[in-house]
Amino acid sequence: MRVIGLMSGTSYDAIEVAAADLTLDGDTLVLRPLGHLSVPYPDGLRDLIAATLPPAATTTQDICALDTGIGQAFAGAAGRALRELCDGAADLVVSHGQTMHHWVEDGTVRGTLQLGQPAWIAEATGLPVVSDLRSRDVAAGGQGAPLVGMTDALLLRALPGTPAALNLGGIANVTVVAPGAEPLAFDTGPANALLDAAVRHFTGGAAAYDEDGRRAAAGRTVPELLSLLLDDPYYRRPAPKSTGKELFHLPYLLRALDALPAPGPGPDDVLATLTRLTAVTVADACRAHGVTELVVSGGGVRNPVLTGMIGEELPGVPLRPSDDLGLPSDAKEALAFAVLGFLTVHGLPGALPSGTGARRATLLGSITPGLSPLRLPEPAERVPRLLRITGPAG
Repeated sequence: MRVIGLMSGTSYDAIEVAAADLTLDGDTLVLRPLGHLSVPYPDGLRDLIAATLPPAATTTQDICALDTGIGQAFAGAAGRALRELCDGAADLVVSHGQTMHHWVEDGTVRGTLQLGQPAWIAEATGLPVVSDLRSRDVAAGGQGAPLVGMTDALLLRALPGTPAALNLGGIANVTVVAPGAEPLAFDTGPANALLDAAVRHFTGGAAAYDEDGRRAAAGRTVPELLSLLLDDPYYRRPAPKSTGKELFHLPYLLRALDALPAPGPGPDDVLATLTRLTAVTVADACRAHGVTELVVSGGGVRNPVLTGMIGEELPGVPLRPSDDLGLPSDAKEALAFAVLGFLTVHGLPGALPSGTGARRATLLGSITPGLSPLRLPEPAERVPRLLRITGPAG
């Protein structure tokens, strides 16, 4: 089955698109990447997303405009993938949409909202679309995140020791696969969320992120600020757990800065401290679970200062990009959601209860038919245990 996966994460910088051929071979899922694209949001739509995300107030009109605008943007990205990656032929599109709110109270997820109306994708491509993949896990008592845990676990089971997959998006999440134990997946805390917010604040919007970590490299860690940030109760909560920009946003950072004695740290020192915060919280999570190797993906891979600090905090634990295992680090989440949609249409659960805390493993998502009558494959007999990647990584 040829599947197109669409993903936009908490950094909302672009729509990541990946295509793959997927087949089941006994207990192994075989994935052949066909390539990937990064399609920027139109400026006006990106600005509306930024203006609507928590803690901002919004209107139902804006929510409606976002649902349509994001759906149309995803439809355009899917159309490009169909033409440029799939030679005009595919079987399924899987859309994560754009997370606008992840409602967490006292560690319990009450609801989650991803916008991007799938009807636009189905109409533009003529293909069936699997979307809204998080809500069913939440309804089953889970966190609805991180859903990359299934793909991570399938990939890591072939590695020795206690490997972990780390994704560095707006929020950082890890999947740990220890011998003889169920996989564990959870959000460790912010990765780029606070960094990007700080850069936009200090530059008056002229820059969106700390390119190559240069400004963090020019600063120094401020122990008082780091200690204050590390005191957040989120880090002490046991897994499974998830978080988002509902907690880690610019006002959160500004409150911490206001709590410091005047005159306070300079911008580069703040960025250095936020980079160290991500490194420390990732390392603490990995040490707590005896991780012996870290496979890294996401936009944070392109920040050598961040990955260098993680390495400093985890001496003796090798770090390598997911590209080494055949999964392009920039496209891993889009491919992971392609996998989840593939599992859904084959009647297989896509969430790991040990990773999300759900009462049971559930089928994920809703299906929007394409132009033709909906015909699903025969249900598969068993959930795969391993992922094998063939062909070029794209």
